[in-house]
Amino acid sequence: MNMTLSKRGDYVVRSALCLARAYASGEHRKIREVVAEMDVPQTFASQILADLVRAGLATSQAGKAGGYRLIRPPEEVSLLEVVEAGEGPLRSERCALGDGPCRWESVCPLHETWGAATAALRETLAATSLAAIAARDEALERSEYALPTDSHRHGSTLVDIDDWVQVELPPGAIDRSLARAEAWLPACVRSGYDDAEGLRQGIDPGSLSWSPSATPVVALAACDPGRGDGTGRTLTWEAGGSRGPLSRFEGVLSVHAVDDDRSELRVAGKFRPPAAAAADPALAERLGRATMRTALREIARALEQPGDPPGGTARRARGGRVSARS
Repeated sequence: MNMTLSKRGDYVVRSALCLARAYASGEHRKIREVVAEMDVPQTFASQILADLVRAGLATSQAGKAGGYRLIRPPEEVSLLEVVEAGEGPLRSERCALGDGPCRWESVCPLHETWGAATAALRETLAATSLAAIAARDEALERSEYALPTDSHRHGSTLVDIDDWVQVELPPGAIDRSLARAEAWLPACVRSGYDDAEGLRQGIDPGSLSWSPSATPVVALAACDPGRGDGTGRTLTWEAGGSRGPLSRFEGVLSVHAVDDDRSELRVAGKFRPPAAAAADPALAERLGRATMRTALREIARALEQPGDPPGGTARRARGGRVSARS
């Protein structure tokens, strides 16, 4: 049995979450804000929000300060009400087994069990408030919510990363710059996500956004690179969004001499993709590698051109002095 929401139900719940998170401010949320914050498709957003209005859960207001707002506090709105606004009544409209032998004309062998299961689902949804779901969504965005063991959002999807670029600097100069790099590294990583987002839009424009909603949090610490001819630092980052568990990378950034004036900058580790592509391992791997490829090029460019702020120049770096493996 597929215990998932339909696309419409999914978008209705997301939209309700957006309104719930804004309720305390007293402000209305505009369609464009719901689209941006919750990845609801622009073409369907007005229909989805209208579902909440028809269900008596939200109200709309025209004008500059207008938009959509919950009628009741999210503590007083049940998840059952929200789900049924998108899915319709959650009750059996037909026999669980469909057509059967003539002795099943009034009831099938599954009738009582299926009815009890449906009632239990409705009871659980009715006992869960929209406020509780919104609080959980915020905790996920802050990476403060412990993922359940049966989480489907990421599962075992991890992308193995092993990539490198050459930098026109000796290892010592690179190592000294990396010791002060945490101020500009987040912009390099963000460029990686944004570049991969452009690729995603060309491959699967209907899927969720790959770009994080905030600047990634990046950390470096000295470590053994695993090879005797260079220096290394652990590289970790988290890139959050409004749609669940964070994207994360854990690995090693190492520097190895090529000759007196050039170095190899290599990164190896595990990349956990955003929720956007976790259900499609092939897409997750392609976008994950693209994210790291651009981030690595941006780091190399920032090392070579320290006066030029990093970020948004990955394509120029490809045509510059940075030589990279294809």
